[in-house]
Amino acid sequence: MSENWMERIREAEEALKKRVPDFPKIVVVLGSGLGSVLKAMEVEAEIAYPEIPYFKASTVVGHAGKLVVGKLGNTRILGMQGRYHFYEGYSMAEVVFPYRVFGHLGAGGFLVTNAAGGVHADMAPRDLVLIRDHINMMGNNPLIGKNLEMLGPRFPDMTRAYDPEFCEAILSVAREKRIRLREGVYMGILGPSYETPSEIRMYRNLGADVVGMSTVPEVIAINHMGKRVAAISCVTNLAAGVGAAPLNHDEVLSATEHGHAEFADLVAGFVAQMAALI
Repeated sequence: MSENWMERIREAEEALKKRVPDFPKIVVVLGSGLGSVLKAMEVEAEIAYPEIPYFKASTVVGHAGKLVVGKLGNTRILGMQGRYHFYEGYSMAEVVFPYRVFGHLGAGGFLVTNAAGGVHADMAPRDLVLIRDHINMMGNNPLIGKNLEMLGPRFPDMTRAYDPEFCEAILSVAREKRIRLREGVYMGILGPSYETPSEIRMYRNLGADVVGMSTVPEVIAINHMGKRVAAISCVTNLAAGVGAAPLNHDEVLSATEHGHAEFADLVAGFVAQMAALI
């Protein structure tokens, strides 16, 4: 990032302050098809990404591309209904730009969700996986370039990239609500083509449990700012070579859009606990 990026962050902050004067402390990022979670919200405002300076349009089906501000249960949040990705042709600085802005506006807790492929044969569509760690196979990093100390340190520690206290709170909610929740490692790849069977075998041998094309850049950027983050994957399909069926995006959307009540309950339960942790 350069000084010019800091100017852009400030400009986007000022625009959002006018629309949302009391900015929420909690941000929930919803991946492909998972925006239905926000149907339970008491909505104060909706803002399309292109209405905010330097935010980009989301071009992927299943990503509505808007911010939703309001209450989920008794907790006030900012919901990102969809994200944009490196594979859409945006730079890494553009991909993580919204999270930089939210952090500077005072957001302290982030919940990132995604749709992912399962690399184990005993996984099934709609399985939920709490991400404990990730492996970056994107060949890029949002921190490449000149570092600005006002964003964060040159070499941020990633030992606890996924906040342990947040993770324990999510597990507690899952136990209380009797939701089956796996734990695992997320492999972030570049995309947009799906993986080959040989690649999936390699990823599994390297320690991956789920694989997807997002999450890693934003988690790095959030940690760089010293903010706290947790992440949940919704398994939408078995990865190439694990299941017999060819992969397609319609399958991803089908697995997430058709009433995944357990996912919505888990998110709402954790959001209520997060408010007391930040």
